[in-house]
Amino acid sequence: MKKILIPTDFSPAAYNAAKYAVHIAQKLKAGIKFCNAIKVPADYVMAGQVAWPLEDYGTLKNDAEAELDYLTKTLSKEQEAAGGEGSFYPKIEHASDAGEVVTYVKELVAADKANLVIMGMSGAGDFNRLLFGSNSREMISKADFPILLIPAHATFKGIKKIAFATDLSEDDLEVLQSLAGMARLFNAEILITHVNAEIEDVAAQQHRVDSFLRDVTCKINYPRIYYRGVQNNQVNEGLAWLAEHGQVDMLAMVHRQQPFLTRLLKGSHTQHLAKAVDVPLLVFPEGYKGVLA
Repeated sequence: MKKILIPTDFSPAAYNAAKYAVHIAQKLKAGIKFCNAIKVPADYVMAGQVAWPLEDYGTLKNDAEAELDYLTKTLSKEQEAAGGEGSFYPKIEHASDAGEVVTYVKELVAADKANLVIMGMSGAGDFNRLLFGSNSREMISKADFPILLIPAHATFKGIKKIAFATDLSEDDLEVLQSLAGMARLFNAEILITHVNAEIEDVAAQQHRVDSFLRDVTCKINYPRIYYRGVQNNQVNEGLAWLAEHGQVDMLAMVHRQQPFLTRLLKGSHTQHLAKAVDVPLLVFPEGYKGVLA
């Protein structure tokens, strides 16, 4: 069975992501595993060595397990109350252990063969700090699995249109194949979009677009795929326009060190993107060839 891993710190944003994840799991017919990385108190970290009283760890471990158990039972009751005849109820598990969030999540993904990681975002004002600072930036940089980031106030209302932002790289076709498998379960449109800067050789740019779309037609067996170019000198502003006017339910993109997503990680671009992305953001690692659905 497919599995979705959901890191949680028990915050409202994490709980909202957990509720959203249940709907995704129902469509994917996937199991769910919540996890919590127990943070080592800074006072006990000295010279790279951890000296942590066992009784402190035991207390924190018990507290984490109690929170996870409550979360599991709460969401199980909610989905049973909302479900109708023939509804799929994801099996919900949980785990906790001491360690860094990114390391622990990667270990669980490998051990459980998880197809997807879903995490919460604290909201537009904190998007830059959470996604492009601390744990989530490191998670995106080091992950070899897809990550779906859920805004704090996002409510699941179905997925009718997914925008896939691409730089027209041939490698993106494999990712698009995986995305199409997920879109098929929701009967969702995939809107391929490429943000174009002002260019002198319009014919050459159009040739790149036409070549990519021909490959899509030949290699991706999904009929509900469309293309829309966005004219803007800045990728972040182009995506902001798309988020505001494109009526999309999810934005998907590939993380690569250069030159696409990295441009979004620099300088003031993050602030603009933070304001733009009020829909769930699905980030694939470069060269991803796995199966989401």
